[in-house]
Amino acid sequence: MAESCQFEEEDYEQVAYTQRLKAAVHHTVGQMCDDVGEESGVTFSRQVIAAMSEATMKKCGEFAVDLELFVRHGKRTVVNADDVKLVARRNRALERHISQMADSLVSEKEKKKSKRVKKATAPSNNSDAENDDSNL
Repeated sequence: MAESCQFEEEDYEQVAYTQRLKAAVHHTVGQMCDDVGEESGVTFSRQVIAAMSEATMKKCGEFAVDLELFVRHGKRTVVNADDVKLVARRNRALERHISQMADSLVSEKEKKKSKRVKKATAPSNNSDAENDDSNL
């Protein structure tokens, strides 16, 4: 009896989480439609926003399944940028955007790494001052 209650509670939490996620996606799609509508003078109906939200959720679910399969196929546990690029391969504009984002992240990471290396290899002023005092 307690076991079935636990499953019901977990199911309820999962459904509640899914509904919160759908509401957030619906809100974001609505905001994006409002922004585009202001720029172009077009109004989007509630039905259109709901359909776009549902399509977004469905496509994201497909992406998640594909990413999980790519990771499993590669015998890994972490999704990497190449997996995301592979998911986006059918949409050239999305693939280009993701590639640009990944490239900029890599270049930022390399810049930070080179700054750390420069700091680590640069002589500190304190050690020079100590050396000068010991020579007197």
